[in-house]
Amino acid sequence: MMNGPGKSDRPIVPGKSPNKARKTGGGGDGGKGASQEELARARHEPDTVPEDIVKSGLERVRQAARRNREERFTALMHHVCDIGRLEEAYRGTNRKAAPGVDGQTWAEYGEDLERNLQDLQGRLHRGAYRAQPVGRGYIPKSDGSQRMIGKPTLEDKIVQRSVVEVLNAVYEVEFVGFSYGFRRGRSQHQALDALSVGITRRRVNWVLDADIRGFFDTLDHGWLVRFIEHRIGDRRIVRLIKKWLRAGVLEDGKRIFSDKGTIQGGSVSPLLANVYLHYVFDLWLQQWRRHARGDVIAVRYADDLVVGFEHREEAERFLAELRERFAKFSLTLHPDKTRLIEFGRHADKRSAGRGGGKPETFDFLGFTHICGRSRKGGFQVRRQTMRKRMQRKLHEVRTELWRRMHDPVPEQGAWLHSVVRGHCQYYGVPLNSHKLRAFRWAVLRHWYRALRRRGQKHRLNWARMGRLAARWLPRPRICHPWPSVRLDARLKAGAV
Repeated sequence: MMNGPGKSDRPIVPGKSPNKARKTGGGGDGGKGASQEELARARHEPDTVPEDIVKSGLERVRQAARRNREERFTALMHHVCDIGRLEEAYRGTNRKAAPGVDGQTWAEYGEDLERNLQDLQGRLHRGAYRAQPVGRGYIPKSDGSQRMIGKPTLEDKIVQRSVVEVLNAVYEVEFVGFSYGFRRGRSQHQALDALSVGITRRRVNWVLDADIRGFFDTLDHGWLVRFIEHRIGDRRIVRLIKKWLRAGVLEDGKRIFSDKGTIQGGSVSPLLANVYLHYVFDLWLQQWRRHARGDVIAVRYADDLVVGFEHREEAERFLAELRERFAKFSLTLHPDKTRLIEFGRHADKRSAGRGGGKPETFDFLGFTHICGRSRKGGFQVRRQTMRKRMQRKLHEVRTELWRRMHDPVPEQGAWLHSVVRGHCQYYGVPLNSHKLRAFRWAVLRHWYRALRRRGQKHRLNWARMGRLAARWLPRPRICHPWPSVRLDARLKAGAV
């Protein structure tokens, strides 16, 4: 076997030394290609830089990163500090989001926006910007546990969004094709399309459904900074990232520090997660499958991994080496949620030949994937709404209906319309119509019960409820094309 899978604790990264920057076509200077007059005006009047100059600067960074995959960018901070980009980042933040530990809201910051952004720009230039601790909150997960999320301060959000936009110009040409999570122009449904088409068109007989235990809480800061420094040579950018990693969490008035993890909720966390797994998993997998005897497919959305194999022995070897690989970078696979199952065009016949039942299924991005057959007998991957996801959503609907019990019926109907419509827009994939109908019927039932509890002398019957449903609850419809149709269109357009 080659030196890649599990044989070394060094990350698979470009072979360039991080202490030397290579100058290629102006890329290492961060994309400085404007005229001297434009640059002088930008230095003296940073708040009046034309928008086309700002965007063309990042485009030159993008082109330099595309020309040379080993390019290290040593001058990017001026892109981050651009007053127009900071204002765009401010307007892109959620106006209704809860404030951070400083208590400052979006509206309060915008009352004197120009002065606040100029002050922020000055502190960034001088290196006087200080990252604030992140407020801690929790949201429930589908398995009953809680996921920790962070509430950064507004200024931290602004700077993070600006940094992410600049770094995306470098990393978007670096990331591999099977990585879909939190990337511009890529979505969950594109990841689902790629997985379905890959299993259908390639010789996939085994599927590894991998779950990284507490990924965002366990990624190692030391390795993360090393990965960043392989492409980013601007020390000011690296220091900003270190400040956010070391800012800590504020909970019950106590500041907690850690040398591991990145808090979900900040704009920079998804990018850092993608960079970490790009070096730990993506590049390693690309090298691993070059030496595989059979077909190997993969789809990654953030920390959700699905890998398909033609041969069982290669799948088992990959799983063992993946555990070793992750252990060297402070990651572990969840023992109960990581499964290697028989799945593919021959799974049903082989299972029946052994006297077993139907082939096992696996979950990915809210859908249960099932081995099925078309009307003509051909193999197809059927996707249905995950049972846990639907139950959790219906529980939320029921709870909210009780809270809105005495609201006017039109207001309840308008809210339920948005719920059913949003559900169908995500889960409306081919072969999932019956699950969509089941969701609408369950919502209608919860609404009926809530309306009957509004008073003891109700006159509500199912005939009237049917009229309310026809008025307010949209009928389920398939919103997405077949995976092969959409993926082939993207391939033809050169979008993949």
